[in-house]
Amino acid sequence: AVKKGVNLPLPKEMEAGMEDVAKRSGWNKTATGEFALPTEIWREVVARRQRYQQVRAKLAGGEVREINDFITLNLDLRQFAQDVLQNCEGPDLLMAFWQAITTITVLDPTGGSGAFIFAALNILEPLYEACLDRMEAFLAEWGDTGKKAHPNYHKKFTEVLARVDAHPNRRYFVLKSIILNNLYAVDIMEEAVEICKLRLFLKLAAQVEPDTGRDNLGIEPLPDIDFNIRAGNTLVGYATYEEVKRAVTSALDFDNAMEKISVKAADLQQTFDKFRQLQTEGDGSVPHTDKQELQKRLKALDDELNRHLAGEYGVKVSDKTAFDKWVKSHQPFHWFIHFYGILNNGGFDVIIGNPPYVVNTPEKVDYGIRESLYTTYPSKNLYAFVFERSVQLANRGAAVAMIVQLTALSAEKMSSLQDLLLRRGLLVASAFPRRPESIFDGVEMPVTILISRSSSPKLHTTRVNRFYTEERPSALDNMGFAQHDVRMHGHRIAKIGSPVGVGIYRKVESQKGILGSLTSSTSRDVLYYQEACRYWVKACVGMPFFRRNGERMSPPHGRTLYFRDAASCAFAGCLVNSSLFYWFYSLFSDCEHINDALIRDFRIPSVSGKDDWVGLEKRLAESQKRYARRKTILTKQGHKIEYDEMDAPQSKPILDEIDTVLAKHYGFGMEELDFILNYDIKYRLGRETDEADQ
Repeated sequence: AVKKGVNLPLPKEMEAGMEDVAKRSGWNKTATGEFALPTEIWREVVARRQRYQQVRAKLAGGEVREINDFITLNLDLRQFAQDVLQNCEGPDLLMAFWQAITTITVLDPTGGSGAFIFAALNILEPLYEACLDRMEAFLAEWGDTGKKAHPNYHKKFTEVLARVDAHPNRRYFVLKSIILNNLYAVDIMEEAVEICKLRLFLKLAAQVEPDTGRDNLGIEPLPDIDFNIRAGNTLVGYATYEEVKRAVTSALDFDNAMEKISVKAADLQQTFDKFRQLQTEGDGSVPHTDKQELQKRLKALDDELNRHLAGEYGVKVSDKTAFDKWVKSHQPFHWFIHFYGILNNGGFDVIIGNPPYVVNTPEKVDYGIRESLYTTYPSKNLYAFVFERSVQLANRGAAVAMIVQLTALSAEKMSSLQDLLLRRGLLVASAFPRRPESIFDGVEMPVTILISRSSSPKLHTTRVNRFYTEERPSALDNMGFAQHDVRMHGHRIAKIGSPVGVGIYRKVESQKGILGSLTSSTSRDVLYYQEACRYWVKACVGMPFFRRNGERMSPPHGRTLYFRDAASCAFAGCLVNSSLFYWFYSLFSDCEHINDALIRDFRIPSVSGKDDWVGLEKRLAESQKRYARRKTILTKQGHKIEYDEMDAPQSKPILDEIDTVLAKHYGFGMEELDFILNYDIKYRLGRETDEADQ
C-alpha cells in the first residue's frame, strides 16, 4: 500500500508545493486514483511518498539490522523472513531457522475462542512451507552426491521430509506441527476454550480428503491439544518458580516441600514431552491411559498448589466446603506447572492478546486479585494486570503485544502500567480513536496496540490514526512511527508520529510560562469550554447561550476557567480554539475529553502587549455566533432545553490567522505552521475538504 503511485512524477502544481509552502493551496484536494489510496488527499500522498523514500533509503543503506527496526519502521517481518528462506544459499541458515520456528512458543493469555491463535497460525504457516520448499530444492540440487558433500544436512532434511510424507498431505503436517509445537492459550471461560480447540480440529480435518476404502476414512487421529489450550484464571495462581518458592518457604519448610514440588513439576514436564512426541511421530495415536495418568498427576500437583494459595487468601483449607467454593470462584491456574518446560527455559517467545477491559471491583470481578503480586494494581483494570502477568511469563527477548484501551496512554491511573513497560525497554504504541471509524469493525472503543520488548529504553509512537471505511485495508500499512521521550504529567505518553511533530513539541515545551499562570479565582473574565471533544476544541469567552424551560443558566456539561483580566482571557480563548491546541489535545488526551489540567499546563510564550488578542478573539466570537445553530430538545424528564451549537469548521479562516500569530511567538517555521494548520484536516473538515480548499 505504501508504494501506490510512488514511481509516478507528481503533477507540477503539487511538485511546486514541495519547495514552497505558500504553493500548497491544492494539497487538501482529493488526489487522483493513479496516485492515491482510497480517500487520500494530495497532502497525504506526498507524506506517504516521503516516508517510502526514507524507509527505502534505510533499507538500501543497511540501516535495518534488528527486529526492533522492523517494528519501528512498520515493515513486514514475516515477508522478510519468507524472502530470506526462499533465497538462502546455505543449508546451515535454513536448518537454524527450521529449528527456531518449530520451537517458538506463542501464547494468548486471554485466548477466548482463538482469534489471535489463528492469526499466529496464519503467520507461521507460510514460513513452515518456505522451509520445506527450500529443503526440497537443496535435496534436488545435491542429488545422491549430497549424502557425501552434505552428510549432516542431507540426512536432516531427508528426515524432516519423511515426517511430512507420513501424514495425509503437507499442509496437514504443517498445521498439525504448528498447533502442537507453537500455539498456547488460556482462558477463564471453559466454553471459549472448547470452541478454540474445536476450531483448530476443524482446520486440520478440512485438509484431508476422506478415503472410503480405508479404516477411519483414512484420517489419522487428530492431535490432543488439551495441554496447549487450557481453561483457568490467568491472573490467579503461581506464575513462576519464584512465586511458588516465596509461598511455600514463607512457612517453616521442614519437609523440603519446595524441592518436592520442583521435582514433581520436572517429572511431569518429561511426561508432557513424551506425550507430545507420540502425537508428532507415527500415526499420532496416544493410548488413552497415558493421558489419564498425565491428567491425574497434574491434578494432584494442582491441588497441592491450590492449598498453598488458598491459605494466602485466608481460606481454611481444612474446611472442604469453603475450599471448594474458593477454587470454583477463583479458578486458579498455576503456570509454573502447566507450562513448566517453557517457563524453565526462560518463558514464552511471543505473547499476544486482547485482554478484558474490566474495572477491578467486587461488582465486576468475583475473584480476588492480590495487590502484592501486581505493581499495576493501582490501575484498577484487568487489562493492566494481564499485561503485567504476560511480562512475567515472557522470556527476556520476547515481544509482548496487547490491544488495550487508548486511555492506557493518557489516564493517570495507568502510570504504573506505563512505568512497567518503559522499564522493560522498547515500547511501541499505535493509537486508534473511535472516529470516524474504529480500527476493529463493529467495536466502538478507542484502542492502542502496545508492543513491549526488552532492550535499551526507547519509546516509539504513531500519531492518532484516523481513517474512513475505505481506508481500513491500508490503515495499518500506512502507520509511521517517531522516536521520542515525551511524557507529560507522568502518565500522558505523547502520540507523535513524525519528526516534525517532535520538533513542534520541543518548541512548545521550551516556553517558560503556562496558561494556568494567567488564571485567577477572583476574576469575572471566564473561558467556557466543552469537555467532550472530537475534531474541534469548542470554547468561548463568556458563557454561551443555554436556556432550560425559558430560564437562562450555565450549561451543565461544560467547564470554566477564570482569567486575571480580559486580555489574558482573550488570549486563552484564541489558544484553546486553535489548531495548535487541537494538536496538543490529540497528543495527550483520550481523543474524546479535555480537562483543566491539559489546558492549564499548556506552555505559553510571553504574550502580554504583543498582538491584539482581544481583537482576534472578538472576530472569533463573531464567527462562532454567526454560524451557531439554535437547537431545541425535550428531555426525558420533560424539560425544554435551548442552546447554541457551534459550527467550528466555519471559523477555520480566523483560526488559521490565530495559529499564524501563535506560530510567530513559538518560533515555528513555515513547514511546522503548515503541519499545524492542516493537522487532521481531512477528518476535521470531513468530506467537504475539496470545497473548503477552493
